[in-house]
Amino acid sequence: MMAEMKDAAFLAEADSWIDTHWEEIVEEIGNLVAVPSVVDFDAATPEHPSGPDAHAGMTAALDLASRLGFPTTDEAGEIGWADLEGESETQLGMICHADVVVPGVGWTSDPWTMQRRDGFLIGRGVLDDKGPLVVSLYAMKFFAERCEAEGKKLPYTIRMLVGTNEETGTMKDVGYYLAHHKAPAFLFTSDAEFSVCYGEKGGFDGLITSKKLEGGNIVDFTTGDAATNAVPSQATLVVKANAAELPAPAGFEVTDAGDGRAKIVATGKGGHASLPEGTVNAIGMLARYALEHDLCSEDEAEFLRLAVKIMDSTDGSSIGIDTADAYFDPLTCIAGTIHMVDTHLELTIDIRYPTSTTNDELQAKIAAVAADYHATCENTLTLVPFLVDPQSPAIQMLASSYHDATGLDGDPFTIGGGTYAREFPCAASFGPEDPHDEYPEWVGPMHGADEGISEETLRRAMRTYILAIKRLMEIDLESLAK
Repeated sequence: MMAEMKDAAFLAEADSWIDTHWEEIVEEIGNLVAVPSVVDFDAATPEHPSGPDAHAGMTAALDLASRLGFPTTDEAGEIGWADLEGESETQLGMICHADVVVPGVGWTSDPWTMQRRDGFLIGRGVLDDKGPLVVSLYAMKFFAERCEAEGKKLPYTIRMLVGTNEETGTMKDVGYYLAHHKAPAFLFTSDAEFSVCYGEKGGFDGLITSKKLEGGNIVDFTTGDAATNAVPSQATLVVKANAAELPAPAGFEVTDAGDGRAKIVATGKGGHASLPEGTVNAIGMLARYALEHDLCSEDEAEFLRLAVKIMDSTDGSSIGIDTADAYFDPLTCIAGTIHMVDTHLELTIDIRYPTSTTNDELQAKIAAVAADYHATCENTLTLVPFLVDPQSPAIQMLASSYHDATGLDGDPFTIGGGTYAREFPCAASFGPEDPHDEYPEWVGPMHGADEGISEETLRRAMRTYILAIKRLMEIDLESLAK
């Protein structure tokens, strides 16, 4: 059966409520998308520790929560929350992030103006993570109205946390929160797929730096403001060369930059660093172009050959770091950004790894490969793998709630991405994406151009969250952490 009989009437009530409020929900998602809430630590102040734009995103989310009737808190600009007070101070937590990655290139519409196309929402953050944030707040509103009508409170307090710098990988917003507040008894984050995720790969970010490059032909090589945790869709190379003599194959634009210089722009296909299959890295396109057309000095070419070697695979096999285990898909490795800094080229890499390797092993292997090309590797971020028992009561309850709310099958799984779940003692990531859905090609992925999600996916997710919250309220929540 699609749901237990005891929940059938409840789900019908939830469906009616969602139908009544859906247009309002879509409008509020658009309001949050309109805030270009990209983290900028260089612009950080004591009031805006993740930069003013990221803080503005959180402020907009808390404003929505306040308008929905919830008391809100903005704690030092680091993190915010809204509460639905229960009979107990024990908390069921939900968390989403209001920050987003930079739009990048390739959009067919303004990324900050949400578009509604054929049942899909398109805009930066509709999937990651503003759409889920709005749906989660409205799930709280459903219970607030229900409790008011019944004249009673929920057994536990619901705390909806709103983060400001999840996309940086540091998640220092949650670190700040846990340093000052007790963690919820159980928490889920709406920032992955259904049915439920019980593990996340480890993370290794590296900075590959060339030796000093002087007297060469490369004037600039950049991915602009691209994020390090995404495959870049565009990159630009400026070299000392005659633009008129250079070919411009598909994906390349060559123009005269003056003073005997050529500007070459490569456009590939971007995507999330944890899901590199099917992407086309613009850095690799330009590195291969420069090598093929002899556009750089030998020292520059040596570093570009290293860059190409790294990008010759997305599972790390080209540099000898490929590995897998029983819980996770194989390791992934991508190049995220490149920049000319003073007289050096700097390439960032993003690796998501299973339990079959360690940060130290990765550093040793990559440093050795880099040294063969007279380059260095600095480990700039480390996240150990996050893994909980897939048979634990919390994971099984979320999985069954998904099945009973949707009638769809799905086993608990692990991912290569990193979510807030890994930062809490008892947590999981839970939707809103659904592996059963098939989207048209014009709908882009999270972190990509034309990021999108279907309205039906979001509605189904909201139904699932409402059922999961109901069931979590019916058990000994404190026992889940034991």
